[in-house]
Amino acid sequence: MQRAVVCGAAGFIGGHLALRLKSEGYWVRGVDIEEPRYRPLDLDEFVLADLRSPEGCERALAGPCTDEVYQLAADMGGMEFICSAEREVLFNNSLVNLHMVDAAARAGVKRYFFSSSVCVYRDMAPGEPELDEDDAYPALPDNEYGWEKLYSERVVSAYERKYPMATRIARFQNCYGPYGAWRGGREKAPAAICRKVAESPDGGTIEAFGDGSAVRSFIFVEDLVDAVRRLMASDLDVPVNIGTREYVTVEELILAVAELAGKDIKVRWVEGPVGVSSRNFSNDLIESLGFSPRRSLRDGLALTYPWVAEQVLGAVGTTSS
Repeated sequence: MQRAVVCGAAGFIGGHLALRLKSEGYWVRGVDIEEPRYRPLDLDEFVLADLRSPEGCERALAGPCTDEVYQLAADMGGMEFICSAEREVLFNNSLVNLHMVDAAARAGVKRYFFSSSVCVYRDMAPGEPELDEDDAYPALPDNEYGWEKLYSERVVSAYERKYPMATRIARFQNCYGPYGAWRGGREKAPAAICRKVAESPDGGTIEAFGDGSAVRSFIFVEDLVDAVRRLMASDLDVPVNIGTREYVTVEELILAVAELAGKDIKVRWVEGPVGVSSRNFSNDLIESLGFSPRRSLRDGLALTYPWVAEQVLGAVGTTSS
């Protein structure tokens, strides 16, 4: 039986990935600094550990040799959090990624996965030709989260050159789906918009940052997990973009959620952190492994909005009681 350790298993993507590995017959240990918040995880083990310390990383890998490590643990959230917590993002995530890859290499881990981000790329103008993975250099990330991810990619690759440990690096585009943060400042745009629409009456008004023209691509979490599994089994040892070729503006995203909710929603655009103007990335490398997203944005939102709306209703009921 293959043994896998998923770091950040209490998080959104980490939880989905850990359950996928378990369903595929792996022995799975989840590791995080906190317990899962939105659903129980039926794994073989769940270890509470602070991966910012070498001791925490060693605890994560204690016992028989681990075949695969998936490093998704990170101090992160939506754009508002990333912009307001620059120091914490740089400090905490650098420590986690330095200590975790070092512990894995010294423990004899066979394959190591690192979750990077398309935040490593520069700002783009709408309509620009797509960027491929090599276009991360010359480096000019839009925020400190992107700079830390780019640095950590290089650390992971350096360890692969020194140790007999195969490494795989994925640059995630915006991911969404059920069982993730939906309030509190850590939620990504799709979850935040789902929450605001769910909280609003028909004909109501919600607030959103910017003017709605920013262009993004959103990948459903189960599709992203599919791509991660394909990448981990492949021989691609370079950073690989994982996303979709379906791009929308933020305004179009809001309209799609409102339509699914059956509500007429107006938007008040306000000042706030928006991030880059546009994204447009090549997915040729991941598609060369046979990957193709199974869900359109509308299909994915149809699975995400009801879950978020249920959380909103539950929160209101708790407050009322």
